[in-house]
Amino acid sequence: MFKRIALISNSDAKKVAETLNSLIVYLQSNEIDFILDQNSYSLAEQTGLPVMKENEFDADCDLAIAIGGDGTMLKAAHLTCQHEIPLLGINRGRLGFLADIPADAIEDHLDKIFAGTYVEDERFLLTAEVLRDGKSLLKSNAFNDVILQKWNIARLIELEIYVDGSFVHRQRSDGVIVTSPTGSTAYALSGGGPILHPSLDALALVPICPHTLTNRPIVIDGNSVVEIVVGTREIDHARLTCDGDIACELAPGDRVRIQKKDKKIILIHPQGHDHFSILRAKLQWGKEVC
Repeated sequence: MFKRIALISNSDAKKVAETLNSLIVYLQSNEIDFILDQNSYSLAEQTGLPVMKENEFDADCDLAIAIGGDGTMLKAAHLTCQHEIPLLGINRGRLGFLADIPADAIEDHLDKIFAGTYVEDERFLLTAEVLRDGKSLLKSNAFNDVILQKWNIARLIELEIYVDGSFVHRQRSDGVIVTSPTGSTAYALSGGGPILHPSLDALALVPICPHTLTNRPIVIDGNSVVEIVVGTREIDHARLTCDGDIACELAPGDRVRIQKKDKKIILIHPQGHDHFSILRAKLQWGKEVC
């Protein structure tokens, strides 16, 4: 069903290399065409395999497989998002909310997926734009979250938040997380934010250590445009990160505009995939603590 597959990794860990090389042998034995990203190429035991250029994606592929943890899935999502190519994850990381195929059952799952038995899970991305003095300074994408956070100071920063042009509040805090449903089980969860089901068309605004204890997370419509005005005293007292990567330093008066991106990510899951069973397993719900 899938004719050309991109293999993506983001680590030189031994277990990632072992899984990658086993996957290469599997694809070759099934006569399925594939291409490696640069990191995967460096881990491959065989030589002369096809490889993509650095930070580029082969648009001729019709499936991408990420080998690693959720961080690798984020990397793969950024590479594939412009092409809306389905993405499958083999978990060699820790939690694995996104990469949900276990490494010890790859062939069994792939046999079924390549036979057309799988579940498609459509997710949206976020796009962030930094406006300074009315001019666009930077644009960046995020699958999980966009975060404005304090930097190089040991005091709170001040932020003004607007949703669709309406003033929400002014907060003094360590920052704020704007998360998609996908990112609601990441940093936003540790910040006290709600878990959003992936099918929801919603965003969550999660303050980081707010000074006012009544400043709680807010869930808003997924089509909303969020604008955050930076109220720091000097440049580089706050920074913008997208999926954990620093996008830029922020200056007083900068306006960060965050909204849904016009591209989708299509995740491929094994048949029988259930989001609640993943939450139970990963967050250890119902497990006795002693």
